[in-house]
Amino acid sequence: MQNNKIKKILILGGGTAGWMAAAALSKVLRQEFCEIRLVESEQIGTVGVGEATIPQIQLYNQLLGLDENDFVRKTQATFKLGIQFVNWNKKGSSYFHAFGDVGKDMEGVHFYQYWLKMRALGKAADIDEYTLTASACHENRFMRSIDAGNSPLSNIAYAFHFDAGLYAKYLRELSESNGVIRTEGKVVKTNLRDSGFIHSVQLDDGQEYQADFFIDCSGFRGVLIEEALHTGYEDWSHWLPCDRAVAVPCASAGEPWPFTRSTAHKAGWQWRIPLQNRIGNGHVYCSQFMSDEEATQILLDNLDGEPLAEPRILKFVTGKRRKSWNKNCLALGLAGGFMEPLESTSIHLVQSALSKLFSFFPNKNFDQEDIDEYNRQIDFEYERIRDFLILHYYVTERDDSPFWKYCRTMDVPVELTQKIEQFKRNGRIARFNNEMFNDLSWFEVMYGQGIVPDSYHALVDIFSEEELHNRMEGIKSVVNKSKNYMPSHQEFINQNCKAK
Repeated sequence: MQNNKIKKILILGGGTAGWMAAAALSKVLRQEFCEIRLVESEQIGTVGVGEATIPQIQLYNQLLGLDENDFVRKTQATFKLGIQFVNWNKKGSSYFHAFGDVGKDMEGVHFYQYWLKMRALGKAADIDEYTLTASACHENRFMRSIDAGNSPLSNIAYAFHFDAGLYAKYLRELSESNGVIRTEGKVVKTNLRDSGFIHSVQLDDGQEYQADFFIDCSGFRGVLIEEALHTGYEDWSHWLPCDRAVAVPCASAGEPWPFTRSTAHKAGWQWRIPLQNRIGNGHVYCSQFMSDEEATQILLDNLDGEPLAEPRILKFVTGKRRKSWNKNCLALGLAGGFMEPLESTSIHLVQSALSKLFSFFPNKNFDQEDIDEYNRQIDFEYERIRDFLILHYYVTERDDSPFWKYCRTMDVPVELTQKIEQFKRNGRIARFNNEMFNDLSWFEVMYGQGIVPDSYHALVDIFSEEELHNRMEGIKSVVNKSKNYMPSHQEFINQNCKAK
């Protein structure tokens, strides 16, 4: 059998996506399998605001064999148990999209179904009191899971906040120790074969680098996937209308919270991401309804500490490439698409794409069936995450500005409409084919945004109100005791992974 294996991979662009790809590929493929080169230019800045993650990043860290405490120290990281949404349903409203379990399922039915019944009867506390991660957020507590039997302390779901620049640096060191070759330079020309496949890239210093497989991490420009291969882009800004962000770090204000905060403003929203050494802040907004100057001022007026840099404005179009994998080029990160960081999915999409790449890793034949299936799976992931993000804008009582009036009356994808209508009727959530966000995430956001179902799962009535009340009180008591067992977030960091 002829050996058609990939011998050279070229990654264009550093930043989070480029170095995540380099670290994962060099770990799995190993130096002797093929040569991996990453080309980047220090003159080209990276966006570098993707500082919040979701729990799936732990799978990526495990693949690399990272020491978590070392990783946290070197990236000025803190821990994240969820996201707090403020002013999204209406001004003054607040809810948590917390990671992990909500209550404890009974008889194969989600806990929240029982909670919906008892809440309607006025016999249930706030949902956060039955959810360990949400309860911990309220009191700024954190710890990793321990072996505690049936206790919720045995299964604590968490992610991280980190400095994106330090994260890229950390992964670069790891990648280079695994044999990745870093080359400084700007691509000035992409050379194609007669087949339309990419043959090589030429840099501004005249050097030319050939590869069998190219990974485009060049940001919004898409130097390979778009400028060379003209792949095309699906624009989703009619559903996700925010098209700009202004970002600025500020000084820390007290101990860091173990959650991201998202606060809705009149034409967008503001993120607050606590790190060990500072707070990351940004204001995502729609330029059709707000000027850059007003957006910047709103951000500066709502910082917790002194700004540490000049505000930086980023422009984007929400959407994705029509093909994430085209010929012998795969697009990752902003080169592949962009959905605003409302649910911290940007880094996850890089991680997910890499996982699928390993499933469909090519030889030099580049089987089109495999490429097509990869693209179908990526499209599905993007589209279902897109719908989850649209939900935050569409389901709202806010009508205090033209932006919110637009959002609450816009047409939305049919799959999202079906999910909403089903939840309104009986609290059920139809999860499509292992989509990224599970039933609990959809419940937390739908209910948090103000949807109260007309009814609940029929099997809930198996239990009498008295028995159900007693069971729920027991769950609440266990959650409260578990929360009280947890140290403060700052105390946990100080004991295990404080940055030097």
